[in-house]
This record gives sequence, structure tokens and C-alpha cells, in this order.
Amino acid sequence: MPKDAKAGPISALFGVVKPSGPTSMSLVNDVKQLVANSPLFVEESKLAAKAKNPSKRGRHRRDAVKIGQGGTLDPLADGVLVIGVGKGTKKLSEFLDCVKEYRTTCLLGCETDSYDSEGKQVRVAPWRHVTREQVEEHLAQFRGEIEQVPPLFSALKMDGMPLYDYARKGIPLPRPIEKRKVTVHELELVEWLGSDHSYRFPEKKFSKEEQEAMEKALQSVDDGVSITDEPDEEVSSENAPTAFVLRMKVSGGTYVRSIVHDLAHALGSAGHVVTLTRSRQGRFALEPTQDGDRACVPWEVFQSALADEGEADDDGHKEWEREVLAKLERVD
Repeated sequence: MPKDAKAGPISALFGVVKPSGPTSMSLVNDVKQLVANSPLFVEESKLAAKAKNPSKRGRHRRDAVKIGQGGTLDPLADGVLVIGVGKGTKKLSEFLDCVKEYRTTCLLGCETDSYDSEGKQVRVAPWRHVTREQVEEHLAQFRGEIEQVPPLFSALKMDGMPLYDYARKGIPLPRPIEKRKVTVHELELVEWLGSDHSYRFPEKKFSKEEQEAMEKALQSVDDGVSITDEPDEEVSSENAPTAFVLRMKVSGGTYVRSIVHDLAHALGSAGHVVTLTRSRQGRFALEPTQDGDRACVPWEVFQSALADEGEADDDGHKEWEREVLAKLERVD
């Protein structure tokens, strides 16, 4: 604990263990409810003024403290989410470009519009022919410096319009989606699940009209594109499609979903992400192993505090504040 933690307020960076489900922004807003009322992060005079006039709300009210996050995780994803408070928000940009580590599960046989299980089925493809040895062999082409094409169903814009609007409306793309150079420092198969798992294809499917609209958007820049189902044998609860787990260490800006999508294509199949965990973001890690690493605060700590902050200890700190103090990096 910082020696002058009682003096407050302090600016800091700390990692939160995001659960799968909620958006990153919703978690930041939840943490803000606690931080904005904590003498650890807010001047006593501001807290006193806020207590005197609690009804002052809306856009004219200045926030008592700045807070932000250093790299969004999709709702499906869990793991490290770096939070900046006060001057710590000015340091968040370094976490956008830092090295990150992920663990992800790929389910073969089905491609989705979002490249993960949150999306709709776009097409199905054979998967029974894929072996563990083939996956390990094909991983080599995705290591090192590679070029990635961002997912068509993403919020990236082309000529002012999100890419997903071109796909949904069947509007031809003005030009090919610009490739991005990224670096995959490490990529390995860490677990072969085969059919011994509970993952299944998403229930929602693209209609024929949606498939044709996506085809039309893509064929404007690639005549060879065809979105056609190539169904394998009927999938049953006793015969689940092949799944496997990858671990990767990548540069900032890398689309993990695109690696899974492109790998499945290279294997002569289709695939999408069904689990995604960010295990490291810079020096913040789920399992600190290196000098300078910092552990992260479990989301349950904030969840409990939002329901009931409890009493302060002799130093004036509540339980959630003690947890954060033990893991934060102070920013002067």
C-alpha cells in the first residue's frame, strides 16, 4: 500500500478481471460509481460539495474524476481490462499498442458474421477431415509479421460508413478492406478438445437474402467470393464439431477472431471463436510471472461493493479500496 494512500486523491492504473457477458464500457461505468465517491481518488472538498448538492446532474455537471479503459474487450471476451483513473487516463494509450496475450477456443465447421459465437451463422463447411497435426502445421503461416483483413462485420468505416452497413445492405465496397500489419510473437495449440465439449453453432442463421447481400458487397472487390454452405454430416449432441484451444502473444491491433477465421479457411473448413480470454495486457496479467507484472482485481470485488460497500477500516479504506490499493500502479 502506498505510504501516503491516506492523503489522497491519487491517480492510478489497475487491471480488472472482466467477466464474459457485459461490455467493457458498462464495467467502466460501474467502477466509476465507486471511484467517483471514494476519497482515495477524489478530493474531500469535491465529495463534500457533491453531498451538499446531490441533485446536480446532467451534462453541465463536471465529473469528480476522470476514468477510462486501455483497450476494449468484446462482450464475449473475459480477462484483463486496464483501467485508468485521474492522470492514469493519459497513460492508457500505451496499452492499445502493447503486447497482449490471449487464450481462445476455435469451433470448426461454421463461419459467423462477427467471427465469434455472438454472431449469426453465415455458412457451414466440412470439419471432420481436420486433424491436430494439420492445425499445428498450419499455425506456422500465422506467426511473425502478418497482414490481416479486419472482419467485414466490424465498426471500422470506409468512406464514412461502417463496414457492417455495406454487408447488411448489399452495397458494393468502394475498394478492398485495407490490410493491417500485425506481429504474432507466439502462437501454439495448447489443447485439442476434439468433440469432447459442449460448444455448438449459433442458433441464428443468415437468411438467403443476407448471404446474397454479403456476397454482393464482397464481390465488388473480389470476383471469386462465394458464400455457399458446404454442410458436413448432421451435427448431433453425440457428434459435436471439432474444437481446439490456442494461446497467442500478439502486437496491439491484432484481431484474434481473424486469426481463427483465417486458420479455419486454411484448413479447408470454417470456424469461429467460442471463448476468448485476454490473459495479459502489457504488465497487467491474470497470472503474474515476470518482474514488474501486476495482478488484477477480480470483478466480484467491485460487484460486491456496488451492492454494499461495507464499513471502512482504521485507515479509512473500504474492502474494494484495499483490493485496488494492493494491485494499482500509481501515476504521479
